[in-house]
Amino acid sequence: MMAAKPFVFVAMPFGKKRDPQTATDIDFDAIFEAGVKPAVKRFDVDCLRADEERAGGVIHLAMFERLLLAEIAIVDVTNQNANVFYELGVRHAARPRSTIIIRANGTALPFDINMLRALSYRLEGGVLTPDAALDLQNAIAFKLEHALSELEVHDSPLFQLIPQFPGITLSHEVTENFRDRARYIDGTRDRLSAATRLETGVAAYEAIRAIEVEIGPVTEANAEVLTDVVLSYRDVKAWNAMIDLIDRFPPAILRRALTLREQYALALNRRNGPGDRRRALEILEEVIAAKGDNPESCALAGRIYKDLYDEAKERKDRVRALGHLDSAIDWYRRGFQADPRDYYPGINLASLLAIADTEDSLDELRRVAPAVAFAVARLGGLKSNDYWLVATVFEAAVLSSDWKIAERALARMVSVEPKRWMLETTTNNLRLLRASSALDTARVDALLEDLEAATLPIAPVGAP
Repeated sequence: MMAAKPFVFVAMPFGKKRDPQTATDIDFDAIFEAGVKPAVKRFDVDCLRADEERAGGVIHLAMFERLLLAEIAIVDVTNQNANVFYELGVRHAARPRSTIIIRANGTALPFDINMLRALSYRLEGGVLTPDAALDLQNAIAFKLEHALSELEVHDSPLFQLIPQFPGITLSHEVTENFRDRARYIDGTRDRLSAATRLETGVAAYEAIRAIEVEIGPVTEANAEVLTDVVLSYRDVKAWNAMIDLIDRFPPAILRRALTLREQYALALNRRNGPGDRRRALEILEEVIAAKGDNPESCALAGRIYKDLYDEAKERKDRVRALGHLDSAIDWYRRGFQADPRDYYPGINLASLLAIADTEDSLDELRRVAPAVAFAVARLGGLKSNDYWLVATVFEAAVLSSDWKIAERALARMVSVEPKRWMLETTTNNLRLLRASSALDTARVDALLEDLEAATLPIAPVGAP
């Protein structure tokens, strides 16, 4: 019988998070991909990263299981994330050794754990440079080599201070089941990722659907991986399949899975069947009642009213259009006020204020547009390779009548080689803004001409 590979569990925040100590935004996904993952891949081990945010809060049992059973845990305490500290405490109570703590330079550890050794990695403006990534890889690899050979001493304070502390011992059967399930989840995520990249929507849907059927009915045990299926349906815009699967989640799971309920509302709005949007708004109001105003939920509600505004305007139903526009502005305003660092509700708020084109809305626009520009500047602004972030710089510059920045942003947008539909989306947004009295129509027309030229297919060299 082949020996089981050691298991490495990585507990760290997901996505971009604000570090309260340094007042910078840190891309933890980039740190994992460039610094942690390559180090782990140097060894013959299995690895899984905590994905609580993506799974929408349905994996508490799996989280405990991984913390208790993984031979090695890598824990990033950089921004003093409450979830990560809780996971570190569970880990130290369960295992005497092989917990590798990492943190960004300049991160002060709280008093309770400041006696623990932590690997430090260098960030420049919240970014892990290639040189710093290699240093982090080497440092983690050194610790992993010692952990795998069990040469290191106890690193858990409980086991250090209480010599007879028993820890937690689970049966071989439990351990093997855990390993099998972790490998299955990791493998299924790889298959879902490959499915979403298939050339046609039909092929992608059929591949995802086959995986869903293979997994079977939703239970507490498989809710995590079926949430990945939900999000894969979202990525290929299979709204009916997405809604149907969420409808089959047990109510007990849905009650605590707020992120999953937000995705449910998104899918209902996109499908837009009879009663879908009313139900979507009810769901979002329930989520907001549970966790308060937040950029994600409020922006989703804003998008629903923005779509209703567009449809009423197309029907020339002026009164309803104005009502829906006011509601959309209110929701986007709530989302941006909840966290002014999140530029998505901010740029939508600014755009709709320009479209409303009243004295009050244009006065508010003059306050909001610079705040949006500041939010995107902190994330890299014109230096970013993220099309949507640069496009937000572009739209914020237009709304502020900063035409030089708008021209530079347009050049940057084209240079990152976006897909044609991305440029078309920005072009459509600019057309909507053109009628606002706050903007110089001639300047907007010139930018539209440049955008439309950039959207045209490039003819091959030597073509007539």
